[in-house]
Amino acid sequence: MKKNIAIVLAMLMSVGMTAQTQVAEFSPGVAANGVNYALPKTELKVDASAIKVVYTPGEFAKYADRYLHIGGVKAEPSTRWEITRLDVYQEGVPDTTKLYTVKMKDKTVAPMAQLTPSGLLVAVNTTADMTERSLPAPRTTQHKLEARQYLTEDILSATSLAKMAELTAQEILDIRESKNSIKRGQVESMPQDGASLKIVLDELNRQEEALTQLFTGYSDTTFTTKTYALLPTADVEKTVLFRFSQKLGFVDADDLAGSPYYITLKDQHTVILPDEKEEAKRKIDGLVYNMPSMANVTISTMQGTIYEHEWPFAQFGTIDTLSPTLFNKGATTKLTLNPATGGILHLEQ
Repeated sequence: MKKNIAIVLAMLMSVGMTAQTQVAEFSPGVAANGVNYALPKTELKVDASAIKVVYTPGEFAKYADRYLHIGGVKAEPSTRWEITRLDVYQEGVPDTTKLYTVKMKDKTVAPMAQLTPSGLLVAVNTTADMTERSLPAPRTTQHKLEARQYLTEDILSATSLAKMAELTAQEILDIRESKNSIKRGQVESMPQDGASLKIVLDELNRQEEALTQLFTGYSDTTFTTKTYALLPTADVEKTVLFRFSQKLGFVDADDLAGSPYYITLKDQHTVILPDEKEEAKRKIDGLVYNMPSMANVTISTMQGTIYEHEWPFAQFGTIDTLSPTLFNKGATTKLTLNPATGGILHLEQ
């Protein structure tokens, strides 16, 4: 459901012995002695998670192979975006054509109804799990190390970039040799204990990594997530859900700089719909809930299908009612509804 969902509990009680709880269609502007509630239309949502990798070359990049035998080092900065995952889920949006009132009659104990802030019915005589869904905040990992603090006087006084690179590479090799000597116990002043040894080695590793960045450069990674929504009223045939560029990241759906991510949705007609005559004869006699129909959802790119699953959709199905006697005085009926579809999740008597 939507962010910051709060639980609204409405308890309507009166004294008496026996009578039936009544449900009627909601009448705007008419004060009702009961609980007004809505059933949902189903909205499909896609959380697209991506990373942005920004590469910054080291100032000695062109000397990486010559002095450290590190090949393939890029000398130019670059930015690369990549989709890492798609999370598909559903939320409920109040359907203004499906508004009802649980009436409180004399000599009746009306049920306890749990509603969302938008008025969707999610539970009767019990409490539904309304765990809030939230997107992770964008974050960036910083990988740059301050290498210049480890440059010696000879390196800093060198008269050319090539000479600075050569001396820095030699410093890196000296650090590696020092680490090997410590590990072999071949130094005169060995650390006295394991903790001291770790501190020394960690510092040498930091120095080596920082100086090596002057040759190999470093990459900072930004993690971000965008949400895209679809509220279908009919089948959807290969419609652009969003576009994504390896250079620019998420772009507008009409921006051809990005490659399209298509969505296709097809109703599987798993629920038999009433015809016009049956619809006209239908009476609201009991608690109304949705009977959603299953739909096949496919997400694809130019390379092929990357996601496929069947989901229930309220707007492709129909409604039904539960017998009003289930909620008479003394009844222990407990009901939970799917907040995204309005269908029954659990019914216990």
